Amino acid sequence: MSSTTLSDRAKELREQLNEASIAYHVDDAPVMEDATYDALYDELKRIEEENPELVTPDSPTQRVGAPLSDKFQKVQHLQPMGSLEKVTTDEALQKWATDIRKRLATDDPIAFVVEPKIDGSAINLTYENGVFTRGATRGDGVQGEDVTPNLRTIKAIPLQMRGDAPAVLEVRGEVYMPLPGFRAANEALAAEGKATWPNPRNAAAGSLRQKDSTITAGRPLSIWVYGVGAREGLGLDTHWQTLQWLRERGFPTNPFAQRLETIDDVAALVREWELRRAELDYEIDGIVIKVDDYAQQERLGALHQRPRWARAFKWAPMTAVTRLNEIRIRVGRTGNLNPWALLEPVEVGGVTISRATLHNEEDINRKGIRVGDDVIVQRAGDVIPQVVGPAGKHRRGTKQFAMPTNCPLCDAEIVKPEGEVMHRCPNRACPSRGLETLNNWVMAAADIDGVGEQTVWRLWQEEMVRSIPELYRLTPEQLMELEGFGEISARNAIESIQASKEIPFFRVLFGLNIPDVGWITARNLALHFGNVDALTNATQEELVECEGIGPERAEAIAEWFRDEENRALLAELRELGLRFETGEEERPVEGPLTGRTYVITGTLESYTRDEAAALLEERGAKVGNSVSSKTSGLIVGEEPGKSKLTKAEKSGVPLLTEADLLELLG
Repeated sequence: MSSTTLSDRAKELREQLNEASIAYHVDDAPVMEDATYDALYDELKRIEEENPELVTPDSPTQRVGAPLSDKFQKVQHLQPMGSLEKVTTDEALQKWATDIRKRLATDDPIAFVVEPKIDGSAINLTYENGVFTRGATRGDGVQGEDVTPNLRTIKAIPLQMRGDAPAVLEVRGEVYMPLPGFRAANEALAAEGKATWPNPRNAAAGSLRQKDSTITAGRPLSIWVYGVGAREGLGLDTHWQTLQWLRERGFPTNPFAQRLETIDDVAALVREWELRRAELDYEIDGIVIKVDDYAQQERLGALHQRPRWARAFKWAPMTAVTRLNEIRIRVGRTGNLNPWALLEPVEVGGVTISRATLHNEEDINRKGIRVGDDVIVQRAGDVIPQVVGPAGKHRRGTKQFAMPTNCPLCDAEIVKPEGEVMHRCPNRACPSRGLETLNNWVMAAADIDGVGEQTVWRLWQEEMVRSIPELYRLTPEQLMELEGFGEISARNAIESIQASKEIPFFRVLFGLNIPDVGWITARNLALHFGNVDALTNATQEELVECEGIGPERAEAIAEWFRDEENRALLAELRELGLRFETGEEERPVEGPLTGRTYVITGTLESYTRDEAAALLEERGAKVGNSVSSKTSGLIVGEEPGKSKLTKAEKSGVPLLTEADLLELLG
């Protein structure tokens, strides 16, 4: 590229980045995603490093933040608040470690302090003789905006330090909004017809920059303190000592901060936290790494207000903004209509997402999600993509979503039972029942290796398999007719199908699409009745005696077993060799959770409820359908059942989060 072209490109990048920075820092109205900003910034930085004559004073690479707003009084920091250079690979991390060792010209040990990089708003708290006197945003690193009244509303910020204190001390931290509070606040904004926040960081920054501090007080904000600036009379030698000192004086320092002796240990912890970040109830977008020793920090110094002694290891963002092109409906195996979003493809957390979960009509409209709008997409628990809400105002002409009045597969009129949130196709002969029953059998009940959802769909389309018995009559030759199957893969898949005949009796029951019979109920029925004959002939009164079975569920189960087609299906599966008696291996196992009983409510991110129940049972726990005083804990996911929550609170049953569940499972 010619020097003229490079100069033009650098100018274009400076203008784009400066405009984006003002929109973010001053207007509280971001115009581009973090990943896009970072990519443009890196391109400009690369051009300037290779062509120093193109560096200008207004380049974003020469300063930390953006011009300050006129809404707030400007505050001069006693010591500049530098931002951190980022790294995104192990190689870059190792290169930085090598560079600091060369600059220090020493073979002495270099220890590091690492802690989660909170995705919030950086602030500077000034204390005089232990009393909080002023708080400011980072601003451009030299000056910030005075937001003292707003910071005083955050209960996690001590107004008076414990113990002895220096005459003047700057404490640095990150104000953030916990995820449960962020979701609740966004739902409230959507209900009022107002624009929602795209992420918790914007929510925290916007809440801090309110002229009316009573608005800030109503926002669920908190803080993690991560260090100090100016520190008159504070004689500490290391950053690790400083964190301990701050904690002793009442400041919330992150409990996951660690002091590590080698850069290899740092790299390992970075990889670990990338997998574990979904456990936290606040967002982190990386790990901050600092040289521990203050004397070594002093010798390393800074470049353009960016300390050489620290780096931010950043991961791919877990949220993004994209266009919602269409809301489609999938009819589940029980007839429930499940809406899902067809999106303009976008990268989220290093994965390209083109579809995402939508729960039900009420949830869609409560969040204000409309086809044609730009929406916020999040990988929940780093795995399941879901639409959080609209990214800004609705576009002209978009309409509130409404469920279809007729089933998209069989055209039967849709019903919505009173008191339920799901719409349902009442037609028991609907093709969805067969297809989704097959999917449930293959993917969950029998867990057949080598046969996935796409294979089931193709077998259904080719009319090769339309029922569970037909699956067990498949031959390798038939499978080889499908694209993607060769002789070996077809033979392996058939062997897996035949091997699944050995699944326990309760898994057979779970896979048969019996109304209101999930994993837990299937297990209870199998243990209570022992075999399919006793269950088939059970009366409604006898069914109610089984744990977790009420009168309505008992009536539905009894009706299913009275149906002649269902009886014929059972006979056919028995003839094919599937198991219809409870074996000893299905009895409760001894394990670390033996003696405890759990109930699960709401939608989990890491597992389905059936998967979570199975994992708990493998560790000796009992999983029930209803809460009682004997329940050891109610595991609460998203959109939990109100009756279970109310009963748990009245009975004094502990409420457990998904993070608690993961800890139980080890």
